Amino acid sequence: MLRVLVENLPPDGATARANNGHAWRQIDYGVADSRDLLHLLLTAFVNANRDPKKGGGALPWPQPSWRPGDPVPDEAKADQDKARAKAAYEHILAQTKGE
Repeated sequence: MLRVLVENLPPDGATARANNGHAWRQIDYGVADSRDLLHLLLTAFVNANRDPKKGGGALPWPQPSWRPGDPVPDEAKADQDKARAKAAYEHILAQTKGE
């Protein structure tokens, strides 16, 4: 009887999430796949329509987004990226205040 109850639990329920170790549902994977495809298409469009006379190389192909089971991004690198983004933002603000 217990086996029948467990087999009929929803695939995105609390028991399945605890068993999988993450809370991603099938729709979350679909959204991540759609985002990755959109980035690929945008990169392909920009690379196909760039002017080779103006110089500059083609854009690099985007990396797929993170999914459960992938290695966790390095937090030190994330902190470094945040600091660099904040410095760039402050640089832009300093330029606009001077005008």
